[in-house]
Amino acid sequence: MLKLVPLGGLGEIGLNMMVVEYGDTIFVIDAGLMFPEAYMLGVDYVIPDMDYLRQNRSRLSGVILTHAHEDHIGALPFLLREISIPVFGTPFTLGVVRHKLEEHDLLASTSMHEVLPRERLKIGPFDVEFIRVNHSIVDGVGLAIRTPVGMVIHTGDFKMSHTTMDGMLTDVNRFAQCGEEGVLALLSDSTNVEKEGHTISSHEIGAELARITEAAKGRIIVALFASNIARIQQIVNIARMRGRKIVFNGRSIEVSVSIARKLGYLNIPEGMEIDIDELSGYLDDEIIMVTTGSQGEPMSALSRMSAGTHKQIKIHSDDTVVLSSKFIPGNEKAIGNIINNLYRQGADVVYEKISRIHVSGHAFREELKMMLNLTKPKFFMPVHGEYRHLVLHTRLAREVGIPEDHLILAQNGQVIELDENGFQIRGSIGAGRVLIDGKGIGDVGRSVLKERRILSEEGLVVVNMAFDEETGIVVYGPDIVSRGFVFETETGHLLQDAQCVILEIVEDVTPDVPNRVDKIRSRLQTALRQYFFYAIGRRPVILPFLVEV
Repeated sequence: MLKLVPLGGLGEIGLNMMVVEYGDTIFVIDAGLMFPEAYMLGVDYVIPDMDYLRQNRSRLSGVILTHAHEDHIGALPFLLREISIPVFGTPFTLGVVRHKLEEHDLLASTSMHEVLPRERLKIGPFDVEFIRVNHSIVDGVGLAIRTPVGMVIHTGDFKMSHTTMDGMLTDVNRFAQCGEEGVLALLSDSTNVEKEGHTISSHEIGAELARITEAAKGRIIVALFASNIARIQQIVNIARMRGRKIVFNGRSIEVSVSIARKLGYLNIPEGMEIDIDELSGYLDDEIIMVTTGSQGEPMSALSRMSAGTHKQIKIHSDDTVVLSSKFIPGNEKAIGNIINNLYRQGADVVYEKISRIHVSGHAFREELKMMLNLTKPKFFMPVHGEYRHLVLHTRLAREVGIPEDHLILAQNGQVIELDENGFQIRGSIGAGRVLIDGKGIGDVGRSVLKERRILSEEGLVVVNMAFDEETGIVVYGPDIVSRGFVFETETGHLLQDAQCVILEIVEDVTPDVPNRVDKIRSRLQTALRQYFFYAIGRRPVILPFLVEV
């Protein structure tokens, strides 16, 4: 039996990771991360729980990457630092991965293999073919996986756009040929299943950017995802037509541009690109700048420009700033703050709510139907989406004729066994999320997040007190310090009364009581929580430091 085990990407946007298993051979499709949700205070990012891979490391034969977005490659270094396995991907994808692994000191120890669209590779009993797909990043692929029980197609992230700037169209013919050959199961991107119709053409975005450029009186500053090489090429072409120089600012942009140019995916005429230090030698209407920060990232170049803290770039009153990307849910407030600050400095701002300057990289409903009709799968399993997306995608598959009992609505960690006769969900391996905070991996759990939330909302009260070891008499304190709780100068009586509460407990627990300090500590925490809630309606974290001297 063929086994599919999703470790991430089902029921969420991001964390994409799918295990494919037959006999003694396992390989993984993608190893992605997701950025923290609002309640994950202090967390940098989230990766899938990879315990299943650790337990089966002897059978793990490789990782196949569909494209170079962080939600598909971001967890790769954390896998490779524990398990040394080969990595397969297209040239641009591996170019980005090499840079990432170099930062983690893993490049020398990792075996990477480039595979081009329509090429095939052999992994144990699997024959895996790469099929070109169009997405918001170059070199994206889907996979046709030939197994002993039939062909499985994994679309990766895709759309069916018939006009692209990079020429990387979804290989409709190859998907159709696979459909004629016979597809046992289709695993398809579900991100945009809620959107009717088709994605708009990238040429429409180019025309809108050209119109904005023509109307602009001063500099044009375009913020976008660093990986969107096709959009960067559009901007370069517009700059060339308008006789403007182009400046790239932001580390991730500079890295992506460098990789794309080396591979021939980005063409910038000689002498057109200038360094940021050369800006003063040109008039404002001679410049187009491409930068990072379209999602309101606090340390991004655009964020620093909007706050007036960028060392080299100050916003001018005739600047036009274009945010050429969608507002990712959860980032709206941060993006709104940047837009407001840019307006305060006199710039004109263009963003998706007032202009068509972004096109999604994920298929809309009609394109998802087209993929289903091209591949004609016997079984269908939606992937890459929140739970409602998966449900809606199964309903869409039912509309195009796939029987109800051939639809696989799975969740992360479930083991799906599949062959030509049918499928079964054989329990769960307990997949979950691992939180990354600084250099700590998995050491932040629910209890720590709860404490951080309480600290952020209610504050902290620290009690310092020392006792004479022989007599039990208080020789220091109680000294009370609060942080994020109250202004001590304005509510000094509150803390003075709290000292009285502490001393009453000390008097009540006599020196001859066993484990006296521990008992005082426990009662003190309970009494202070009750007192502060009664007095001021708050429940700060109480942290007592009690010592015997």
